[in-house]
Amino acid sequence: MWSITIKMMKKNMKMLIPAGIAILIGTAFIACTFLFGNTLNDTLHNQLTAQYAQANYIIQNTSAMSGSGPMPTVGEAKAERIASTDGVKAGYIGQNVPINAVAGEKSATLLAINASSDDSLLPVTIVRGSQPANDTQIALPAKLADQLSVKIGDRVSVAANYGSGLGGDDTVELTVSGFTEDTNGAFGSYGGAAVISDKTMAKLQGADSFSDLMFSGMTLKVDESKADTAVRTIRKLLPEGFSIETRQKAGDEALKSLSQSGTNAVTVFLMCFGILAMFVAALVIANTFQVLVAQRRRTLALLRTIGAQKGQLYRSVIAEAGILGLVSSVLGIAFGAALMAIVIHSHALTSLGMTGGLVFTWQVFVIPLAFGVVMTMLASIGSARSATRVTPLEALRPIEISDNKRAGLARGVIGFLLIVLGTVLTVGAVTMLRSSLSSSDLNDRYSTMLLSAIAGCALIFIGLVVTAAFWMPLLMRLGGAFAALFGPSAKIAHANIQKNPRRVASTGVALLIGVTLVSCIATGAACAKQTMNNTLDTHYSVDMIAKGSRLSQSTADKIGKIDGVTSTLYAPIARGSVVVGGEDRSATLIGVPDTATLSKVLHADLSGVSLDNGKALAPTYSAITGKVLSFKNGQVSFTASSGGGADTSEAQSLTFDVTQKDYRNVDPDVSVTLFVNESYFTGNQVQSDGHILLAAVDTSKASAVDILTKAQTAIGESAGASLSGPIAERVQWNQIVDTMLALLVALLAVAVLIALIGVANTLSLSVIERTRESATLRAIGMTRGQLRWSLAVESLVISLVAGIAGEILGIAFGWVGSYMVLSPYGTTAFISDWKLDLIVLLVAALAALLASVFPARRAVKTPPVEALAEA
Repeated sequence: MWSITIKMMKKNMKMLIPAGIAILIGTAFIACTFLFGNTLNDTLHNQLTAQYAQANYIIQNTSAMSGSGPMPTVGEAKAERIASTDGVKAGYIGQNVPINAVAGEKSATLLAINASSDDSLLPVTIVRGSQPANDTQIALPAKLADQLSVKIGDRVSVAANYGSGLGGDDTVELTVSGFTEDTNGAFGSYGGAAVISDKTMAKLQGADSFSDLMFSGMTLKVDESKADTAVRTIRKLLPEGFSIETRQKAGDEALKSLSQSGTNAVTVFLMCFGILAMFVAALVIANTFQVLVAQRRRTLALLRTIGAQKGQLYRSVIAEAGILGLVSSVLGIAFGAALMAIVIHSHALTSLGMTGGLVFTWQVFVIPLAFGVVMTMLASIGSARSATRVTPLEALRPIEISDNKRAGLARGVIGFLLIVLGTVLTVGAVTMLRSSLSSSDLNDRYSTMLLSAIAGCALIFIGLVVTAAFWMPLLMRLGGAFAALFGPSAKIAHANIQKNPRRVASTGVALLIGVTLVSCIATGAACAKQTMNNTLDTHYSVDMIAKGSRLSQSTADKIGKIDGVTSTLYAPIARGSVVVGGEDRSATLIGVPDTATLSKVLHADLSGVSLDNGKALAPTYSAITGKVLSFKNGQVSFTASSGGGADTSEAQSLTFDVTQKDYRNVDPDVSVTLFVNESYFTGNQVQSDGHILLAAVDTSKASAVDILTKAQTAIGESAGASLSGPIAERVQWNQIVDTMLALLVALLAVAVLIALIGVANTLSLSVIERTRESATLRAIGMTRGQLRWSLAVESLVISLVAGIAGEILGIAFGWVGSYMVLSPYGTTAFISDWKLDLIVLLVAALAALLASVFPARRAVKTPPVEALAEA
């Protein structure tokens, strides 16, 4: 029986190839997923151990995650005694601080680490010059030095940067002593690191000395011959919650922690798409084996007459599927490994910060192989059962391989119940959320409502897939009826589609799954972008905001000249506090010439507002709590945090008659933003802490991305300055959404590709089935071109009907998901990404036409007489 199985496989090799390609793509995807995860792990391991430089022992805080007690200082941790322990050659107490570096009119933000007494323990490499020899020197990353146009011996101004947009108060003038390179990627996310002295590090962190800084760990170079004794001594000196481990163990533990929270999640996420691809491939495989068994009915019947048992036929079909799955999976794993090798060696992943190599583990080989073989064998079970039902008498009957059996009643009932249950869950979740939004009672039940909606949509989709054998042929019949209006060839295509409704439904479902998911994600992304854009427009009263202690007038002028920026206001600011409802609230005071100038950049009704002496403009709502601000007796007292007055204490606290208008998020870092006449700053009644730039933007004149990019380039001249506002947030949000959309669509494209292979497979099987029919049509005058067009129309109808159905479902699911996720943040915009939807349909149509080429060639290359004889 084994030799017969092999011979039948060889005879039907052309029919098995499309199914094999589907398996190959699915297993290649799964293999690539594990290889990608291995590369990510390798990258993280290299980065983690790169921070240890050439240390062989690591002291680290093992209780940091539990939050037990305050962190000790460097002095309290006895770091000097540890470094002087017998057997310890050198020690390094790593510290870092984000800084702004300014050289002339150029500036940059970077990370600084402290110097080491031993170059081998420094996480970065000194490529030119040397480490700082004293407190007046700094070693800069080589690329950053080029950006600042500085060389060894030049001076730069350095200040701490804690993300406030105003920078640190202490500025240090340092001389460049050398250049560094982050050769091992220890600080890859920062583009490398500068090196400063311990004293400079303490000053930038606001400490009196280096021993007052927090002790988070230490790297050691220990003499291996004295390691056991040194480690025992060091353990006695360590503060509570700290431990000393070998470099290898410390790196493995850190990687394990990251893998549990990050890389494993990435692998599982990608595996979901691999499993989806294999499920779609299973539909293609099932179709293939249905026709194979149907074609072999006479052969199987003859085998029964000579003594073959039902079990032997069953095992023969399963074995054939197992061989196909095994061969295709092995080829898929090899293809996936080759593809990842090309990607890694071409450095295509370096833009993602992944510098790891190609790492093979047992999962790369075993799991894709198991998936491929098992899924193929499972997909063939139905066909194997059909093979056992063949009787010896069928060897004498005419071959009839079209499968016209109706779908089972049980399947229809189960699918209908799933759809009803899913609809109830989805409608219930939407109704509950709508009620909760109107009553402002959302927090306690939101997770339950969201999960209910997800489960409901999933059940509806599963129910539709289960019942596809009932409704998909009806849609195909409607699509075929429309196509039949375009000539005799199209009518034949319409008739052919109806001959095998179950197989056509299975093929359509394979494509439906991929298109539905692509359309759902695209719709969700479009709704998210539009909803966020609308929300940002209502939550900000200024289009673009720049602020910083060193924001210069020249920078403001450059931003004002950018295409799309219609108006700007460069104004001094002071930080302080005001009293609202008996409580101190953080506040920013902004000096402006008059309300006419302010109204050009502030989207608010300023009618009746005066900014004469003694008057101030205040917001109606708090920028932090969102509650209405209430000022006693219509007055507000502003107290500058810097005490910035000229000579008297009265200058430190100013009282204004306040007018309130609804404007929001001018300075989102504080609760209250006040506008006063700029004369308070020019008259030195209040001291400026910096400047702010308010800009009005018209995106019809230039894209938001171009405006923001040019503004960021201009603001690079002002150290510590930052950009915010709806323009900046809109661009960042859209970039995040677009990146995720591109990734998900690319992953789902694998399933769509396999589904389109299924369309080609269905056509190929149909051509084989209809050999006699095609020959008869050719004999009565049908041309080769008409026969090709008939198959092309058949392919188009299957692809477009399934594609349109998938997009309708995807848009519906996308709208439900968007409402559930986005409505707590604003009014949900119900739109769809019609451009991507159209592209998907066009790709499906083109692929369908290509899929019909090879089956058409097979149908027309055989002369009618030979075809009739074969049949």
